Parts: sequence; C-alpha cells; structure tokens
Amino acid sequence: MKNLAQHAAHSTSVNSPAPRAALATNWYAVLAAVLCGVAVAMNVGKVSIVMPQLRAEFGMSMVTAGWVSSMINMLAVTTALLFGLAGDRVGALRMCFFGLGVSAAGTLGAFFASGETGLLISRFAEGAGMVSVAVSAPALLTAASDPKDRRFALSMWSAYMPGGVGLVMLAAPLMMHLDGWRAVWMLTLAVIALAALAIYRSRHAYHVPAPANAETGMLATAKEALAQPAPWLLAFAMGCWTVQHFALIIWLPTFLREQRGFGALAVSLLSCFMVLVNVPGNLLGGKLLQRGYRRGNLILAASIVTGLSGAGIFLDVFPDIVRYALCLTLSFVGGLMPASVLSASATLSRTPKQIATLQGLFMQCGNLGSFIGPPIIAMLVASSGLWRDALFVTGTAALLGVAAGLAIRRYRV
Repeated sequence: MKNLAQHAAHSTSVNSPAPRAALATNWYAVLAAVLCGVAVAMNVGKVSIVMPQLRAEFGMSMVTAGWVSSMINMLAVTTALLFGLAGDRVGALRMCFFGLGVSAAGTLGAFFASGETGLLISRFAEGAGMVSVAVSAPALLTAASDPKDRRFALSMWSAYMPGGVGLVMLAAPLMMHLDGWRAVWMLTLAVIALAALAIYRSRHAYHVPAPANAETGMLATAKEALAQPAPWLLAFAMGCWTVQHFALIIWLPTFLREQRGFGALAVSLLSCFMVLVNVPGNLLGGKLLQRGYRRGNLILAASIVTGLSGAGIFLDVFPDIVRYALCLTLSFVGGLMPASVLSASATLSRTPKQIATLQGLFMQCGNLGSFIGPPIIAMLVASSGLWRDALFVTGTAALLGVAAGLAIRRYRV
C-alpha cells in the first residue's frame, strides 16, 4: 500500500502542472491581444493623413469628410457601453474575432466603394469592429496573465490607441507612394489579419472561467459592475485626459504647418513622435501600478503635470523648442492616466464577465472627451484668432482631472 501511494503521488506530480506553471503569464498571448487593439486603432488614424486624396477621388464635401473622419469616434461615444454588455454576453474571444472580421470587411469594402456613401458604410464597419475589439481584448489578456503581472499587461493594452495611430502616421507617407490611400488600407488589412492569426494561435490561453453566479442575467451582472462609484470616477478622469491630448493632436500639426511653415514630412514626423511618446508613458504607468502606486495618486500627479504643460504650450511665452518639449512631456506623463484607468477593469470586476462592460464605460467616456473637446476649442480659437484660448478648455479638463484623482484616492483601486 505504501508503494502504491508513493507511485500515485509520483504520478500526480508528473502528470499535473505545478501551481506556478499554471499561473505563468503567457506573454505571447498578451501581446497578441494588444496587437488586436493596435490593428484596429490604425483604422482610427489613417483617414486624416489621406483625406485630401479621398476627397479628390470621391468628390466629398467638407461635411461628408468630417463624418468619414469621426465615424469611428462617434460610434465609440454612443455605443461602447452597449458593445461591452454584448461582449460580456457572447464571450471575449468571440467578440474579438467578430471585431477583427468586421474591421477587415470594412477595410475591404472601401476598395469597392463607388461614392461617398460606400465609404461611409465601410467606416461604420471599421468603427463597429474597433469598438468590439476594444471592449473584449482586455478580458483576453487578463485571462492570459498571472495576477502579479496583470496590471502591467493591462497597461500594455492601454497603449493600443497611440501605438496604432502613431504606427499608421509613421508608415502612411511611405505607403502612399506605392498606391495612394489604397496602400495604407492594405497595410491596415495586413495587420488585422496578422492579429487574427496571433489570437487564433493563442486561443487556448484565453480561457475565461465562468463566474460563480453564472445564472445571473447579463443586465444584473452589468448593473453590479456599474453600481460602484469608482468606475464612473475613473471614466470621468479618462475623458479629462482625452480632452487635453486631442487638443494637442489638433494644435501641433496646425501650428507647425501654418505658423512655422514646416513641410508635410516634418509635420508628420514631429506629430507622430509626440503621439508615440505616449506609449512608454503607458508602460511606466503599468510598472508603477505593479509596484503598488495607487491609481488616484497617479491620476492626480499626471493631471497636475499635463495642466502645467498645457499652460506652457498654449500661452506662447516660451521658445518653440521648449513648447515642443512640453508637448512631449504632456503626452508622456499623460500616459499614466489611460494606464491607470483601463487596467482597473480587472480590479473592479466582481467576475471576469464584467470586464468588457467596464472597458465599454471607460472607452465611451474617453471618446466623449475627444469628441466634445476639439469643437469647443475650435469655436474659442475661431472667435478670437488666438490659440491661447484653448487653455480655457485644457486647463479646466486638467483641474477636473485633479479633482477626479483626489476622489479616486478614497477607493482602494
């Protein structure tokens, strides 16, 4: 009997994975999920670069061009939370595959568009795909991560938007020499296909366990997640950040081109670098969270720095080199905010099924900030002719971000 027990113990130790191995982070699967976000974010950034070509080919008015540019953003503003609810219902992996498929279909549809209506439909499909991926991919990388690595993994996810937009901004001027806007669309299609292949190969790492209260309905589960005050405060902080960041994205190319006479390549490279420097800021935020820094403190500190940086940028009291350095500072330090907000979904979720709902909330409020901020700034600047008036908007957003950070400090998130 003793020998039999020893044999059974030996068999168990050989055939069963060690607890540590079972929890080890699958970094390939994490990066595959992040790549999905980068791929669909490229669809967000590609249109503004090739808009002159699109307007010439499709005969679009300024109004239609605006709809083509903002279609994805408007879908996120109006439907992200609904997409998050759907993602919790159908499962993160299925939702992510659906999003990539719809994004690819929308991108392909642009090649067959014979007019502006067809192009708008293709952009609608790309928008639906982007929102689907954005609310579902965080649940995938959460499932593939060891709890001790989860905050950093989610901070990697928070860099998907600047990563995708910056990548297409960098590549588009080169691709356009091959076949105009179609070459840029082919590039995004190739990255989407690569992302789909990557998550298919990692599909076994994305097992999301069923919650203990699996019989609870979808709406009840979502209500439980959204009944907490912390997600709403974090979402509000996300909106305050995007107001500031998108004000900078609008101002810098205009300033370099119209007031300093820079060429198209220089404007593209300097603007692209400003966007991409947000990525290491996101990663730094993840590292700080992993070391135990509180989200409220990071949001508070980042809001103070971005507010002061915005004042130095828009008040026109410093030389250009200092103002550009402040642009980089605002973008880099501001990366702490999306890292702090988007990584909170795993902490605040009572079950894995709530992650997509919270991501939808964060995405919707973040896009709301980028949706309402630029038009308000445009009205102020147009009425006075002075870019310093943008500071009324960005400064207010920074102050509200400070208030949000102070409020979030009350909660252990």
